[in-house]
Amino acid sequence: MAILINEDCINCDACRPECPNTAIYEPGEEWTLADGTELSGVVTLADGTEINADEPQEPLSDEFYFIVTAKCTECVGFHDEPQCAAVCPVDSCVPDEDHEESKEELEVKKAFLHAEG
Repeated sequence: MAILINEDCINCDACRPECPNTAIYEPGEEWTLADGTELSGVVTLADGTEINADEPQEPLSDEFYFIVTAKCTECVGFHDEPQCAAVCPVDSCVPDEDHEESKEELEVKKAFLHAEG
């Protein structure tokens, strides 16, 4: 499953530089799928949603850091554990039970984001 940042976040910025997919953003920050990935132009996500990877998207939170689920691979293919959770001083990076994914699905997502295979 993807990781989410809950309301316990203290906006310390410890997690953001650790994310290999550039999936973590500051409160109120617009995001794109292209940030930190090989994606460009219109792409189709695993759930069938089409999105322009270069087009800025609305922030998912104005109050605390947030993780873009479509970019979160739980660090599969990069590290043994999610690095955001490993460095978070207040344990606000937690599993997102609404977005459960197998290790295989996360590996496919990593390959999609970084144009592998």
